[in-house]
Amino acid sequence: MSSQHPKDTKNPKFGHLPLSTSGPEECALTGTALLRSPYHNKGSAFLPSERNEFKLYGHLPPNVQTLEEQVRRAYQQYSSRSDELAKNTFMESMKAQNEVLYYKLIQEHLKDMFPIIYTPTEGLAIQNYSRLFRRPEGCFLNILDKGRIEDNLAQRGNPDDVDYIVVTDGEEILGIGDQGVGGVLISVAKLVLTTLCAGIHPSRTLPVVLDCGTDNRDLLNDELYLGLRQPRVRGQEYDDFVDAFVQSATKLFPKAYVHFEDFGLSNARRILDRYRSQISCFNDDVQGTGCITLAAIMSGLHVSGLELKDMRMVIFGSGSAGIGIADQVRDAIATESGKSKNDAAKQIWCLDKPGLLLKSHGDALTTGQKVFARDDWEGQNDLLSVIKEIKPHILIGTSTKPKAFTEDVIGEMSKHVDRPMIFPLSNPTRLHEADPKDIYAWSQGKALIATGSPFPPVSYNGRSYEVAECNNSTAFPGIGLGCVLARSKFLSDKMLVAAVKAIAAKSPALEDPNKGLVPDVVDVREISVSVAMAVIGQAVEEGLATEEEIPKDEGELEEWVREQMWEPRYRPLVRVDREKAGKHARGELGSGGVAEQA
Repeated sequence: MSSQHPKDTKNPKFGHLPLSTSGPEECALTGTALLRSPYHNKGSAFLPSERNEFKLYGHLPPNVQTLEEQVRRAYQQYSSRSDELAKNTFMESMKAQNEVLYYKLIQEHLKDMFPIIYTPTEGLAIQNYSRLFRRPEGCFLNILDKGRIEDNLAQRGNPDDVDYIVVTDGEEILGIGDQGVGGVLISVAKLVLTTLCAGIHPSRTLPVVLDCGTDNRDLLNDELYLGLRQPRVRGQEYDDFVDAFVQSATKLFPKAYVHFEDFGLSNARRILDRYRSQISCFNDDVQGTGCITLAAIMSGLHVSGLELKDMRMVIFGSGSAGIGIADQVRDAIATESGKSKNDAAKQIWCLDKPGLLLKSHGDALTTGQKVFARDDWEGQNDLLSVIKEIKPHILIGTSTKPKAFTEDVIGEMSKHVDRPMIFPLSNPTRLHEADPKDIYAWSQGKALIATGSPFPPVSYNGRSYEVAECNNSTAFPGIGLGCVLARSKFLSDKMLVAAVKAIAAKSPALEDPNKGLVPDVVDVREISVSVAMAVIGQAVEEGLATEEEIPKDEGELEEWVREQMWEPRYRPLVRVDREKAGKHARGELGSGGVAEQA
C-alpha cells in the first residue's frame, strides 16, 4: 500500500519555500518517541517501509490502514460518546495523539463537529478546565512571574519557528465571562480554527494565556482551580504585564502574527489600538466580528440596490463586538466614499444599556463608544423610538438580550425600508435578539437576515429562505494567513476592507437573494484562499509586505498561497540524524511537541 497523493512530490515552482507542504517531510524520531509525536504520528497508517526505517515493527498491529479508514473508525468512537462535553474531551485526546487524523476527521464532519470543538461546547470545556485537566497545552504566563516571560516564550522555538500566536487574558470568554487560566483553551481553539480553515501549520502556532488572576468567585473558591487564586490585577501593573509579553514575543518571534482574543471590554480595544501600529496584530472580537458582518452588509446592499455611503445603521449592544462592527463599517464607508471617518461615523447609531449613546454620558462611555456618541438627542432613546426617528436600513444585535427585536421593532423597520437588514448576532442561540422565523413573519418576508449562530432554513409564504451565519471563522483565519505569508509589518484598515470584499464576493445571495448573505463555513478553506490573496495584494500595494517572493500574477499567487497551506494528509517521512535535525524534525514545535529527551 503506497501513497499516490500528487503533493508527495515537491512542487517544482514553490517547493523550496519554508512553508511548502509538498514532498517528503524530515523526521528524527523513531519507535515510541515517534508514536508520541502528534505531528508526525500516523498510527496504523505507517507504511511497511516507514515501519522498518523508523523502528516501528512490534509497536503497531500488522495491518496497514489508510487515513480514510482511520477516520471511519474515529468517527464511530466519537459518535459513541454520551454527550457534547465527552465528545469535546475525546477530540482533545485525539489531537494529543495524531494531529492529521484529528483535523481530517473534523474536515470530513465539519457541520457536525464545529459546535463541539468551538462554541458552544468549548465554552463548557473552558468552564471545567481545572476539573478536566490532563496535560498542559500552551504557554502559561502569570503576572507574579513577569521576570520569566521571555525565558518561557524562548523555549517555544527559534525566531523563524512561530507564525501565529493567539493570546488571551481570559476575562471575557465566549459570552461566559471571566474564566481565568482556563482561557488558555480559547487560544488553543482559535488556533485549531486557523489550521482547519486556512492551513496555518499547527506546529508553528503558539497559544498563550496571561494569568492576571480572576474575579470569578466560583473559581476563586474552587480548591481544584489551577490559576492564580487572587482578584484580577488592573491598571498600570496589568499594562506593564501585557507590554512585557508583546515585547518579548515580538523580539523572540519577529515574523509572528499576534491575535488578541477575549480580553475584557475595558482592555480589548485599548490594547489593539496601542499595538496595531507597531506590530502585525488583530483582535477577533473587535475586528473579526466587524469584518464578517460588513461582508454580510455589502451583500445585502447589493441585493437591495443601496450604496454604503447612503445607508443608515443602528447597533443594539455596544460592547467589543458592537463597536468593532461600527468601526469596520465606518472605515469601509470612509474608504469607499472618500468621507472622513468622523463623517462616516454619523451614519451609525449605537445603543447600549443607557439607550442611545450620547456624549453627555461622559466617562461612562468607553474609548470606542465615544467615537459614535451623539451630541444631542431630543426624543426617547430606547430602541423602538430610535428606529422610528432614524428609519435605518440595517439593525445589528450584539446585546445578548433575548427577544429584544420585537414585532414592533421589526414592523417599524419594514415600514420605511424595502429590504431591511436585520442581524441578531448574540451568542449562544438562547441570547439571540430574535428568531429568524419571527423576523421573516413580522417583516412579511422582506428582511435580509444574518445570525450569530447556525439556524435551519425558514419557510414563509411557500418560499424557503437560507439563514446566513456570521461566523468569524470565514474571516479571521484567511486574514491571518494573508498576514503570515506576506510577513506584513502591520494589518491596515485597507487590508481588512480587502478581506471583507473577498468574502462578500463569495456570497450566495449575489446569485439568489433567498440564499445566505455570506458563504457557508463548509466552504471556508476556499474562502480563506481568496481572503489571503486579497490581504496579500493590499499589503503589497501599501508597502507593508516584507516577504520578497510574492508572485505578481494572480494565478501564480493562488498556487503560491495553496502550496503553503497545511492540510491533513500523511506526507512521506524521511529519516534524518537527530543531532543535525531542526526542532520540527525532532517533534519539539507546536503545543503538542514531544520533550527534547524523548
